[in-house]
Amino acid sequence: MPRLIPVACVALLGVVVHASNPLALQITGLRNPAGFLVDAATDTYYLSNQNGGPNDHDNNGFISQLDVEGKILKLKFIEGGQNGVRLDAPKGLALVGRTLYVSDIDKVRGFELPSGRPVPGVDLSSFPVDFLTGLVTDGRGFLYIADSGADTIYKVDLRPGSQPVVLVKNKELAGPHGLAVHPSTGALIVVSWNTGKILEISQAGAITVLFSNSLFNWHFGNLMGVDFDAFGNMYVSDFSQGKIVRIDSRLQIRTIAEFLTTPAGLAVDRKHHVILVPYLMGNVAEINGLGRDMK
Repeated sequence: MPRLIPVACVALLGVVVHASNPLALQITGLRNPAGFLVDAATDTYYLSNQNGGPNDHDNNGFISQLDVEGKILKLKFIEGGQNGVRLDAPKGLALVGRTLYVSDIDKVRGFELPSGRPVPGVDLSSFPVDFLTGLVTDGRGFLYIADSGADTIYKVDLRPGSQPVVLVKNKELAGPHGLAVHPSTGALIVVSWNTGKILEISQAGAITVLFSNSLFNWHFGNLMGVDFDAFGNMYVSDFSQGKIVRIDSRLQIRTIAEFLTTPAGLAVDRKHHVILVPYLMGNVAEINGLGRDMK
């Protein structure tokens, strides 16, 4: 059975804890958790579980539903092979209206909330899709999808009659994995798996490199997740180096957690000022308070 274990956050993430959340919470009983999503409207979290390899078409993936205290409301809220659901190895999550979109190897599937029943997702059949990872919405009805295997980011206008388009396809994306939209500027941010880059993508598809490794300045390994807090600070999960990094508005880098086991697609709850981190190979996830010294 899944358990919620309170643990001292300094031993796990090394972050400053919010006064109203004095302990980090560790969620157990998961299966290769890959991505978190915050539904601020209902104070609910969703957590994707691959339940196997990232490319396994085995229809046993599932989505867990949690409350803001970290309590699992339903471990298998949406489950592959049940109630007409197809879900193989879910990763990225995005919420547009009351539709939950999930990237699932080579498909973007849709589920209606709060029921969890399957609804039409995004039809990418006209594109040579390879390996879908990050999803994010800009809050204006557009969905962005990262194809890590094809070095492509798709832009989807979710209004009826619209078709997905390629926002950018470029080797410089270097395996785009995590996606986020800056809460103030609306800029699309991408982190890369292959080379540890952090990029900004314009609405015209132009790429600006914010951070890139060099021979004398090696910041990152395989980056998997990215999100922002309410103050505009960026948080990045480094899967291979086992760390969480905060980057402020002046682009100053600070490691706030290290020696972690495969941190995956993180999310930040801006309302409650906590960070949510799944550990892909550890079969656990954590909810940690963030400090007040971040503005």
